[in-house]
Amino acid sequence: MRLDKWLWAARFFKTRGIANTAIDSGKVKLNGYAAKPSKMVKAGDRLQIRAGDQLWEVDVLALNEQRRPASEAQLLYAETPESVQERARQAELNKLAPTPMPDRKGRPTKRERRQLESFQKGP
Repeated sequence: MRLDKWLWAARFFKTRGIANTAIDSGKVKLNGYAAKPSKMVKAGDRLQIRAGDQLWEVDVLALNEQRRPASEAQLLYAETPESVQERARQAELNKLAPTPMPDRKGRPTKRERRQLESFQKGP
């Protein structure tokens, strides 16, 4: 089974196109090496998958040609204990110190734009 199709069926990515993009950009490794979307996956392979700020390390247990409900998709892989601990640690760190978000959304006002321009020009 193709790697991109397995990632889609296992519900790591919403579409095969997104899975292709992630694989091509090096966010998915098969047995420790970068792979192409057409690389064949078999039971027993180990995948490292980075989606957003999450990093999964999973062992492939089964293959399924169709995208099934999440409860069935979770039967296709087993996450390694180290990966579970690392994701829990990252979640705890994000809870303690969330990433700062800008207070304003949208375009700057005329006053803010002038301040930005004077800051960029320097003294």
